[in-house]
Amino acid sequence: MLPIPERIRTLAATASLARLSVDGVPSPARGGVDGRGRPVLLVCPGEPLHGLREDAVVSVNLTAMRLLGEVEHPRGLLEVQGWIEPVPAEQAREAAVSVAARHADESLFDALERYGEPDVPRLLRLDVGQVVYLTGQESGVLDADDYLAAAPDPLTETAERVLAHVNGSHRAQLAIGVARQLGEHVGEAWLWELDRFGATVRADEALIRFPWPTPAHSAPCLETALRGLLCTC
Repeated sequence: MLPIPERIRTLAATASLARLSVDGVPSPARGGVDGRGRPVLLVCPGEPLHGLREDAVVSVNLTAMRLLGEVEHPRGLLEVQGWIEPVPAEQAREAAVSVAARHADESLFDALERYGEPDVPRLLRLDVGQVVYLTGQESGVLDADDYLAAAPDPLTETAERVLAHVNGSHRAQLAIGVARQLGEHVGEAWLWELDRFGATVRADEALIRFPWPTPAHSAPCLETALRGLLCTC
């Protein structure tokens, strides 16, 4: 299994912004997550954070979902707590790309082209204090140093692509492989998580972990390890 800080960073990298609170009061939420795992917000004039109250306590709720067939299921809930700060001008374009990946909004153009003017949308980010997480049967709190020092699983992009392909085209084969591994019939199986250390399968609503004999160090290694679960278990 991925180390907890790395797993939480991986979930954050694939999550969507679900809720924003300023001093405990809900506020409009538009944003994404940057390359360091910090929530990035697009804030419009008239909204509570537009005036940049640096003493405000801000929490951003991120939700990582998994689409199984036509139904979305939450696989990770994160609450990132901290204080707001402006995105430096030289990092504004990168921040806008992070927002656009999760929330395409024409206001991003104004935020970039008229950066710094008082009457335009602003790009702000969270100075992380701690991250509260709930994922599967695990819950806890990461402090800022542990969270920011970690990085997402380097095979995340490949894993998500392969996972979607298996769930879309090879679920019968997956169910047979899982049944052989468990020694009992499996009615329904979906790939739930996939990373360099193993695969988690949702089998008849139970989450079952299948670790690889050795960690996968590349995309071809990951695909080879998964074929072993599909074909030879």
